[in-house]
Amino acid sequence: MQRLNHDQPIPEALRGAVIALGNFDGFHLGHQAVVGRAVQRGAHERRPVIVATFDPHPVRHFKPDTPPFRLTTLDQRERLFAHAGADAMLVFRFGNELASTTAEDFIAKLLARQLGASGVVTGEDFTFGKGRGGNTEVLRKLGAEHGIQAEAVAPVLLDGEKISSGRIREALKAGDPGTATRLLTRPFAIEGVVVHGDKRGRALGWPTANVELGNYLRPAYGIYAVRVTLDDGSEHEGVASLGIRPTFDPPQELLEAVLFDFDGDLYGRTIEVALHHYLRPEDRFDSIEALKAQMDADAAKARELFA
Repeated sequence: MQRLNHDQPIPEALRGAVIALGNFDGFHLGHQAVVGRAVQRGAHERRPVIVATFDPHPVRHFKPDTPPFRLTTLDQRERLFAHAGADAMLVFRFGNELASTTAEDFIAKLLARQLGASGVVTGEDFTFGKGRGGNTEVLRKLGAEHGIQAEAVAPVLLDGEKISSGRIREALKAGDPGTATRLLTRPFAIEGVVVHGDKRGRALGWPTANVELGNYLRPAYGIYAVRVTLDDGSEHEGVASLGIRPTFDPPQELLEAVLFDFDGDLYGRTIEVALHHYLRPEDRFDSIEALKAQMDADAAKARELFA
């Protein structure tokens, strides 16, 4: 899997590709349908397949004060696109230049001339270009003038409702990771480098791997049963606290994961913490003994759920 930037020359071997075009944040079932169609076309036409995504998200550019809302990092998306069968990931770096590019120039200068696309696959609600001046009909019509065959994939429904990143975000904020898992086809997972904390977990008999939340959406604060994937590919069940740790001062927003049956140094290593079950909201405890007793109960409940 190659990672490309839209403002750099594209390798000759990837010119003439079928491009799946969208934000694809989360890479849920609807996104998978778009990329799956591009992969299908690529195989039929014997062409490479590129999945194009936008980073930062256009919303971040136009509304910089928007609270964090990302469901995936670029690294996570790259792995997901590769697993779906794409040959490369193209990153449209969204800034003032791209925001001011008209729909016509986006097609003529970027898709046709810069990337040499032969085909483009999007979702039906995809918009692009300055002032959102382009849609799937514009893409189909103007694309044809530049030798690009464009098509749009219909929304995917689950329980009679359209699958969307917004629907997933609402489920996570409501403490419902199960629904998010159904829409994503995998648990929502936060990836980051393990940082040093205040060592309170170790003192309580539960050493934690601490990860900062960065640009990720903030799911409901609380305690979760999790599966943690290490940078060596191994997976470990555990329990995690996501929130501000109200028992301790000063409050600090953090994801603190305890890995069951694991003994090793994780500082500086990249881990991915997948949220499987929401156990309870976070709470303030009157004593360390009460907190430790609740942590023991949380771990027991997590083990029971995974069993």
